[in-house]
Amino acid sequence: MKKRTLKFYDNQEVIHTPSNRMLRIMSEYLGPQELFRKNKIQDTIVFFGSARTQPQHLVEQAIKEAKAKGTGVEKLEQLNRDLGMSRYYENARELAYRMTNWSKKMKQKKRRFIVATGGGPGIMEAANRGAAEAKGLSVGLNISLPFEQSGNPYISRELEMEFHYFFMRKYWFVYLAKALIAFPGGFGTFDELFETLTLIQTKKISKHMPIVLFGNAFWDKMIDLEGLADFGTISHKDLDLCYRTDSVDEAYDYLTRQLTKYYLEESSGSE
Repeated sequence: MKKRTLKFYDNQEVIHTPSNRMLRIMSEYLGPQELFRKNKIQDTIVFFGSARTQPQHLVEQAIKEAKAKGTGVEKLEQLNRDLGMSRYYENARELAYRMTNWSKKMKQKKRRFIVATGGGPGIMEAANRGAAEAKGLSVGLNISLPFEQSGNPYISRELEMEFHYFFMRKYWFVYLAKALIAFPGGFGTFDELFETLTLIQTKKISKHMPIVLFGNAFWDKMIDLEGLADFGTISHKDLDLCYRTDSVDEAYDYLTRQLTKYYLEESSGSE
C-alpha cells in the first residue's frame, strides 16, 4: 500500500525551512496563549536569577566532602562562595512559596499571580519549587540551549513550555507579568531586567509593574542607577522603578501591597 504524502503542516522538513520561519514564530505565540487560556491563568509573577545558584544543603555537603578529601584552597574558596550565594536559592524558594499561598486565597474565576520562571536550575528551580511546596501552579518558560539543563522537576507539567526563539520567550515573560523579582544572576538576568526596564521607561509597558532587586550586596556592586541619573542618561524618577531589599518579608510586603493596590482594589485603574 502506497504511503500517503504528508500534509505540509505535518512535514518537518518543510516546516523547518527558512521560508517557514514565520510559522515557527507564530507557533510560539499561539501555543503558550492556548496553554494559559486552558489553565485559566490571568497573570504571573516572574522570578529571574542565576541558573548556577545551588540549594544550601547541597553546597554544605560538597564542602564537607571536599574537606574530607583534603581538597585544595582554591576549590574550598569557590565552594564557600557558592555557600554564600545559596542563600538566594532559599530566599527565592520562600518568597515563591509565600506569594503562591497568597494568590491561592483569591476566589476568582481565573488564577492570579502565578509564579513564572525560565524553567531552568538555580533561582528558577527555587521559585518553581516554592510554588510546588505551596501546592500551587507554576510556569516554566524553557529555552533550548546547548549547555544548560532545561525543565526543572518542580514546574507544573501542564505549564512547562519549550521555546526556540528568545524574543518569543521574553514576550511571554512580560505580557502576563504583573511583577518581576530579579535575584543575582548573569548575562541572561541582566538582559531580561534591562529590557523590561526599557519597556517600562518608554511606556511600551503601560501597566504598573513593580520590580524587586533582591540582594543588596550584589546589585549595589553590579549596577549604579544613581550614577546614570547623575550623568543625566536616565531621569531621577526612573530610580523609583526598582525596589531593593535583602529581606523576604520586605519583598513579600512590597509586592502584595503593590499588587493589591493596582490590581485587586475596586478603585484600581485598568490593566
